[in-house]
Amino acid sequence: MALLSVSWDTIRLFLHVLAATVWVGGQITLAALVPVLRRLGTDIPRAAARRFNLVAWPAFGVLVITGIWNIVAVRSKLSGGYETTLIIKLIVVAISGVTAALHTRAKSPAGLAVFGALTGISALAALFLGILLAG
Repeated sequence: MALLSVSWDTIRLFLHVLAATVWVGGQITLAALVPVLRRLGTDIPRAAARRFNLVAWPAFGVLVITGIWNIVAVRSKLSGGYETTLIIKLIVVAISGVTAALHTRAKSPAGLAVFGALTGISALAALFLGILLAG
């Protein structure tokens, strides 16, 4: 019995999905933990978020790099609905990155809440659009 062969496409997609798992899944996990972490102390959620950022931002970088690699790999499909969906995904990814950076710098509870929510929603939207493009 033999395995299917591994190609650069396989590696590219694996790295992209892995990075998306960290970026999106990590945000969902951290959001779920924040209420419990707050009970342990006001600085605990902030410390957990700082630690998460050490993994999340490199994952976002991998997403951008593999995203560019994906576009190069599928450039023959870049027309019509595929192209429109891709452009919307790129805008949503940019929103996710910008709002995450703003969340990191926010000082007020309102700023943390708004930018955190926008980051999570836009990350989920980018994930959905990525699945739509892969289909």
